[in-house]
Amino acid sequence: MTEPNAADAEQSRPGIPPRPQQQEMPLAIVMGQPVLQMPQDLYIPPDALEVILEAFEGPLDLLLYLIRRQNLDILDIPVAEITRQYVDYIEVMRELRFELAAEYLVMAAILAEIKSRMLLPRPPSEEGLEEDPRAELVRRLQEYERYKKAAEDLDLLQRLDRDTSVAGAHVPDRATLKVPPPVELREMLLALRDVLKRAELYSHHAVRREALSVRQRMGEVLARLGDGQFHLFQTLFSAEEGRLGVVVTFLSILELAKEQLIEVVQEAPLAPIYLKSLAVAGEAANEPELPEPTSDGGETVAE
Repeated sequence: MTEPNAADAEQSRPGIPPRPQQQEMPLAIVMGQPVLQMPQDLYIPPDALEVILEAFEGPLDLLLYLIRRQNLDILDIPVAEITRQYVDYIEVMRELRFELAAEYLVMAAILAEIKSRMLLPRPPSEEGLEEDPRAELVRRLQEYERYKKAAEDLDLLQRLDRDTSVAGAHVPDRATLKVPPPVELREMLLALRDVLKRAELYSHHAVRREALSVRQRMGEVLARLGDGQFHLFQTLFSAEEGRLGVVVTFLSILELAKEQLIEVVQEAPLAPIYLKSLAVAGEAANEPELPEPTSDGGETVAE
């Protein structure tokens, strides 16, 4: 007496309609004709290169491939046949010495469990109460198919650096003229206050002071700025001259700024103040003609 196979046992259960027999999958299609068996006279060398065209991302992907390849209904999976094909694939991978992930073996065990549950007879009282053993597997396959379809739809979208590229053009470097902001008189007075505070730290014991001329100090300031570079406002003052020297130097700076002989710039409010000579390069050798100071004290401020 021969034992019925899994497919016959599955279809012989009461309440299950007979399923049409599946056709054997061809090994290849040559000139439009399916090849069901390997040719007897085909010689394959032992060290021949073997190419696996199918690549699966996991056991669910393999199961979905086996189902869709045969146009089977995912809601009515023939577990016996799918299990056989699944195990055959694992055996082929082992023969080719491919290392399979543990998930493939776990899925093989799940298929074997579902197959055994469908083969075991059920008591008549539980015939309509027990859930289909394939229900959980079908749910996972449907969920995986939805995600796979969504991933394929996303892959069809235009992708930067794959389907499209950003057009660019080199823009030549251009020298931009940065106009410094104007300096208010209040900012210069605040800087003068700091210089006066520093001058008070020095004590003098001179008996006689030299005469300080605004006109002469204007020439000295222009000489200090003659290199054409910006100089810090505080560096033009000498604390050793005391408050009188600070005042004369400050008046000289105001006169030079008024006559547009120097440029006074400040990057931002309360930022350091810088001064620069506006004398042209051709006049660097000749001392510029200085205007008469307009201060009420005349040319000499103090003696």
